[in-house]
Amino acid sequence: MSGPLKGLKVVEMQGLGPAPLAGQLLADLGAEVTLITRASGPADPTDINNRGKRSVALNLKSDAGRAVAMAMIARADVLIEGFRPGVMERMGLGPADCHAQNPGLVFGRMTGWGQDGPLAQTAGHDINYLGLTGFLQATGAADSVPMPPLNIGADYGGGTMFLLFGIMAALFERQTSGKGQVIDAAMVDGASAMMALVHAFIARGQWSETRETNLLDGGAPFYRTYECADGKFLAVGPLEPQFFAELVRLADLPQDHMASQMDSAAWPERRAAYAEVFKRKTRDAWAAIFDGSDACATPVLAWSEAPAHPQMAARGTFTEVAGIAQAAPAPRFSRSTPGDLQSPPAPGSDTEAALRDLGYDDAAIARLRDGGVLT
Repeated sequence: MSGPLKGLKVVEMQGLGPAPLAGQLLADLGAEVTLITRASGPADPTDINNRGKRSVALNLKSDAGRAVAMAMIARADVLIEGFRPGVMERMGLGPADCHAQNPGLVFGRMTGWGQDGPLAQTAGHDINYLGLTGFLQATGAADSVPMPPLNIGADYGGGTMFLLFGIMAALFERQTSGKGQVIDAAMVDGASAMMALVHAFIARGQWSETRETNLLDGGAPFYRTYECADGKFLAVGPLEPQFFAELVRLADLPQDHMASQMDSAAWPERRAAYAEVFKRKTRDAWAAIFDGSDACATPVLAWSEAPAHPQMAARGTFTEVAGIAQAAPAPRFSRSTPGDLQSPPAPGSDTEAALRDLGYDDAAIARLRDGGVLT
């Protein structure tokens, strides 16, 4: 392994959603991430969230299986789990159990609702978490229902990124205290924290709860998408006056709009007028007009088009591993460059190697296998 996190040992409990992405991003940057999975199986190169990890298959319903898991956790710097509150405790792998064996462990817990509160034990998904934060109500067109922004807002923005932020903060604090701690990363907390700018707008009386009337929700004619002549779309976002002036010049919009850019009373009429203008040319024709300018107008690309865009291609934003297109590691480092990406392992393919690292010999491994501990 190479990269800025080389030497960091992480144990990840198999789960769904933001926890696997957190483990992937740590592995991308050089951490040794060992995934404890439920059963062995064939390799799947499309399982991108598990690229670069080791995979160990254990029967955690058995005492011996939990003992192996604890032995791995005892040597780790970080544990990541995304179960409902209390599940790890019932397995004897909760924070108190783990810290008794490894006082320096950073115990990262990822949930939607958090470890406490009236909804802590209930199921949910990104759309539900966004619904309770106010985020979801603000998305979508004014004449339609709120639309979920895929599962980026809560799962990955409010979940994965805040879990990683908490883990890194706890690792930094451990340098002075010598102690680990528990990270309670709740998607509702993270998604809410990301809306600080909107909360500022609300406090200033600059945000309406009516969709498509605000600066950043498509209400502004200079911050929204427009359909082009070929049915494809253009993203237009010149918020600053000097950038808006470029849009006006290159799209041949009315010059007097520059002086009244922020006149929200004029926005509905201008949205309709701008829509007519952008419908006159194809998406790529507009992209050529705006290319290299500060007009903040760019084509809306399909997934299949994005890797070939000159900017994406120049940075190598996308790559292929075993023929599967996927995002390259991010961010970039000037010195600690991660090594080549590794395809996701077959579930359970590293079980024996991991056990030998823990000191188990062939006879002990055979007993575990015969006892149904190794799945």
